[in-house]
Amino acid sequence: MPKRTSKAKPDVVQNAKRVFDHVIDITETEETLTIMENPALLSRVMAAIGRKGGKIGGKRRLVTMTEERRRQVASDAAKARWAKVKAAKPPVKPRKKTA
Repeated sequence: MPKRTSKAKPDVVQNAKRVFDHVIDITETEETLTIMENPALLSRVMAAIGRKGGKIGGKRRLVTMTEERRRQVASDAAKARWAKVKAAKPPVKPRKKTA
């Protein structure tokens, strides 16, 4: 006959919190604290993360867009590009006619 224990089994949530706390204790080192204190390094790390997500996001966005929506986005982008070109060019003065 198996022995009975008076100790109850830990709750699943309690166990998850214990594991989480343990992982945090292991991974939290001086290096992670240094990143948080150095804004330039933090900025580079966040930019790399954003770049990685952006590469995935564009492909996924293309797959989920309808043909009409793609056409609208392309049209808006072309209008924005031409607006920049027009704003960058200085206005042309008309020449005086000589006789």
